[in-house]
Amino acid sequence: MSLFEKFQPIVDIRAELEAVGVMPFGAVTEKILSPTEAIVNGRKVILAGTNNYLGLTFDPECIAAAKQAIDELGTGTTGSRMANGTFIDHVRLEQELAQFFDRGHAIVFSTGYAATMGMGSTLAGPGDVIVLDADSHASIYDGVRLGGADIVRFRHNDVADLEKRLRRLGERVENTLIIVEGMYSMLGDQAPLADIAEVKQRYGGMLLVDEAHSLGMLGKHGRGVAEAAGVEDAVDFVVGTFSKSLGATGGYCVSNHAELEAVRFAIRSYIFTASPSPSVVASTRVALRLMQERPELRDRLWENAHRLYAGLKQLGFKVSPEVSPVVAVTIEDRDQSIAWWARLLQAGAYVNLVMPPASPGDYSLLRCSVSAAHSSVQIDSILDAFASLGNTE
Repeated sequence: MSLFEKFQPIVDIRAELEAVGVMPFGAVTEKILSPTEAIVNGRKVILAGTNNYLGLTFDPECIAAAKQAIDELGTGTTGSRMANGTFIDHVRLEQELAQFFDRGHAIVFSTGYAATMGMGSTLAGPGDVIVLDADSHASIYDGVRLGGADIVRFRHNDVADLEKRLRRLGERVENTLIIVEGMYSMLGDQAPLADIAEVKQRYGGMLLVDEAHSLGMLGKHGRGVAEAAGVEDAVDFVVGTFSKSLGATGGYCVSNHAELEAVRFAIRSYIFTASPSPSVVASTRVALRLMQERPELRDRLWENAHRLYAGLKQLGFKVSPEVSPVVAVTIEDRDQSIAWWARLLQAGAYVNLVMPPASPGDYSLLRCSVSAAHSSVQIDSILDAFASLGNTE
């Protein structure tokens, strides 16, 4: 058997798409015009699938900070945090994250994927148990598989099923890590964290929440679903990314457990990779401050989310179960989803096409993510593009 034989299904799909002139995966962005517009595959489009929730990628203060960091510190660190890669701004960003989340300790990672995978693979190991939501992100699954703990899945957002799994563990629950996401990336639905926290408090174990898609948009201070649900004290670890609301790259973990400082030196995705570049850290620090200083960004984000969600629903599309900045249209026929993605691009709207196994079920998604930077006219233009698809049955 050739090493490449297992990739044949992917080769077949690519050939099929190329034959009809549609290449939705890896569409080339040739020029960024603004946080909400770009030239994609030679066409000017409204960006409706970038996760740029607060629209900070072109903020003048963020850009100025990144430029200054390049001038003063160069383009990269050329080393891991364990070697020469710890700069003073890495430490300052960790301090600012801990302060923002009202936690005692924080770790900054080079990517959000490294943060989630690293914590999942390190906190629980052989002899321990991880109980995770079945719809968890790929980075979570990759991490927990690396760690060697026993893995138990519970049905998506099903608290009764979570409780049943914990009850069956008996005394092993003392060595159990529960992992959920605050807001799930494919459909934008939120975890019932108040109920999950209550079950966790009753049975034991530790709780890790991935707030990647909820940072900056939920809670009094924008800390995410845990803050909005009033259960931050029940959450042992919060992980997330800088690549969405903060408009950069990188990831983090915050916790009140002092042991996190020891865990830091066991996380392979932290100690064996180069630290974030100075420009990225600089822009992230500014974006974190602006997120707190400009609550109006969150208001505009939710106004746009409600506008797009209501519009798509009125057009007759099957949309996400609840309003959020992630608004996904479900399509059962794969070929139709591919054709519709191409037609939306032609109509001037770039969205994400998600097909199995990346989608949470056997269906495909046309996934939109709105931004505070979208104007109401742009949201209406996205809706016009969907309306041009015609029959939604």
